[in-house]
Amino acid sequence: MTNGLDPRQQTRPGRADGGPPDRRWIALIVIAVAQLMTALDATIVNIALPSAQRSLGFNDADRQWVITAYTLAFAGLLLLGGRVGDRFGRRRAFVGGLVGFAAASALAGAAPNLPVLMAGRALQGAFAAVLAPAALSLIAVTFRDPKERGTAFAVYGAVASSGAAVGLLLGGALTEYLQWRWCLYVNIVIALAAVLAGRAVLADRPARAGGRIQFPDAVLATTGLAAVVLGCSQAAPHGWGSPRVLLPLACAVVAGTAFLFMQARRAEPLLPLHLLGSRDRLGAYVAVATAVVGSFGLFLMLTYHFQAVLGYSPVRAGLAFLPMTAAVSATGYAVAGRVLPHVRPRTLMVPGLLLAAAGLAVLSTLTTGGGYLGRILPAEILVGAGMGCVFTPAINVVTSGVDPRDAGVAAAVANTAMQIGGSIGVAVLNTIAVTATSHRLAQHTPPGEALVRGFGTAAGSAAILLACAAAVVLVTVRAARPVPRPAT
Repeated sequence: MTNGLDPRQQTRPGRADGGPPDRRWIALIVIAVAQLMTALDATIVNIALPSAQRSLGFNDADRQWVITAYTLAFAGLLLLGGRVGDRFGRRRAFVGGLVGFAAASALAGAAPNLPVLMAGRALQGAFAAVLAPAALSLIAVTFRDPKERGTAFAVYGAVASSGAAVGLLLGGALTEYLQWRWCLYVNIVIALAAVLAGRAVLADRPARAGGRIQFPDAVLATTGLAAVVLGCSQAAPHGWGSPRVLLPLACAVVAGTAFLFMQARRAEPLLPLHLLGSRDRLGAYVAVATAVVGSFGLFLMLTYHFQAVLGYSPVRAGLAFLPMTAAVSATGYAVAGRVLPHVRPRTLMVPGLLLAAAGLAVLSTLTTGGGYLGRILPAEILVGAGMGCVFTPAINVVTSGVDPRDAGVAAAVANTAMQIGGSIGVAVLNTIAVTATSHRLAQHTPPGEALVRGFGTAAGSAAILLACAAAVVLVTVRAARPVPRPAT
């Protein structure tokens, strides 16, 4: 079986397109930059929200939709986006996603009011849903040698997991020194540069002939996933027993059940159910989803702690996250990327989840009198190092052994797991933090101390979740270490 490739290309380690090796690594840089853009856009607007709110005049109750519009569209359309890449070609989907993302960013940046801003953010999420799985599957088909593939996924994992921190830093700098609209306009420059470079260096398999995308299935998938995110986003302000939470979650169950039923009956399903039938792949999806819960929970709590408790400026708050970003990058590239070809994936994933859990456990002991160096810095380094060990092998497991026709949708499920994990994690951890804070206030605890205690309770809950995920990965992920291809 040649899977449509020249046999001579298949015997060359790491050469899926027959081009020179340096061209492939340049392609990886282009893909990583595009992935960074989509990852940071989930948080870059957070710090700019107060300025945008003053500029456009919307109220506190509506400001959450500036963030939610992006994450809902992103999470809900990822499966469709993965199939678009499989059907029309991943390079075409990648470039098209970049162009659309730039146009949506221009619309959002020039928004005269909240509805236009929300529309622009939703379109950003929609085009990111096409771009992200195309980027991941391009790496899978470009790097074939296990050692080079491990390094490539280490770079991708570091970028994906550190994008939120970069977004906070960049958003703070742009808001403080330029204007909040530049948090959106900056994407135009990044996207267009990536388009020009991508057209020159990216290679791809030909577009898949025949077949069609099942849009009714896409509507069900989008509705179900969006309803989950929407319901969880309403938990913090209204409580888990509120109709605003229960009704979307009930809709999600109905839509999800109908979606799975239709996938089982389709000759060409939007989501091949065999992707979820693999214990290895399912365990890897659990790992990336829970790792993102830990990182997003840390961002949520420390962003408020830095600015509300410690009095940091937006830029200083962004800078305070850099050690975690550095830990993710260093661990993902220097450790996981080099070690992965020689060990089983779970040998890295399980300790990585436990490291991140330990970091969150340290954060759970945070007090109003505790400084940055004593607890926060060690917690950031532990969480960052842990995520660096999780993402690289997990993404490798997700995309290994998949029919090339399904590479895009397999990547899309991984991205969906990250988005849903982040969205649900933020909602659940925020609810835990708010509830714990309210309980402390009822006991006449000083407001500042009550706030920090709430953060600590949420961090401890996240630590328990990651420890449980480590046990799940230990049991489910049995994949052997990658076997290097012999050079000929």
